[in-house]
Amino acid sequence: MGKHLLTQRRGKGKPRFRSPSHRFEGEIAYPLLDPAKPLGGQVLEIIHDAGRTAPLAKILLEDFSKLSIIAPEGIQVGQWIIIGSGKSKDAGCIKPVGEIAEGTQIYNIEISPGDGGKLARTSGSSASIITHDRKQGLTQIQLPSKKTILISSHARATLGRAAGGGRKDKPFLHAGQMYHNRHVKGKRWPVVCGRAMNSLDHPHGGGRHPHVGRPTTVGRDTPPGRKVGHIAARRTGLRKK
Repeated sequence: MGKHLLTQRRGKGKPRFRSPSHRFEGEIAYPLLDPAKPLGGQVLEIIHDAGRTAPLAKILLEDFSKLSIIAPEGIQVGQWIIIGSGKSKDAGCIKPVGEIAEGTQIYNIEISPGDGGKLARTSGSSASIITHDRKQGLTQIQLPSKKTILISSHARATLGRAAGGGRKDKPFLHAGQMYHNRHVKGKRWPVVCGRAMNSLDHPHGGGRHPHVGRPTTVGRDTPPGRKVGHIAARRTGLRKK
């Protein structure tokens, strides 16, 4: 009988593996407003959120409600943004993708209208508008991975590029920096591969020296966290003639 794998112990919810959500600023999503009635707002401050890589901008809207969005590059305190339909092309304005010109950079894109934004949200990321299909009401966009998808033209997005680009340009010179960078999001570091462990810690572990060993076939009904190696494999090993 071996121990529970690291992925299984992480799922127990102990403080060691729990994400420090009390430091997070909460969910960042677009408000449910009528796009035909644009609403303006002013940037109050730009803050850091420990739970994400990009900074946030706090907005005071015209109806005196407050809103937090992922800050675009070049935004300043006191800047005015527009949420909804309009002719504004400034970075930070939120518009339906069907009203954005082709070739424009956008980020925090909704997959379906009203979901608050799901795509291109990390620091320095942006997508671009490729073309519009006015008859079917669809817009083709190119994601940061260069993959192209079709979404509804009523889905909203923010103009510009998410702030915080160049975050990865500065190397981690000390191991402690990487530890705190992962720990703040509830992730364990360093990560050890299974074949370097002992046999009681991982199905791939054991042996006099690190070696690949025989492939481990795991059943389909194996508990979550123990599914390593070949999941419900029909056969393993070299094919014999």
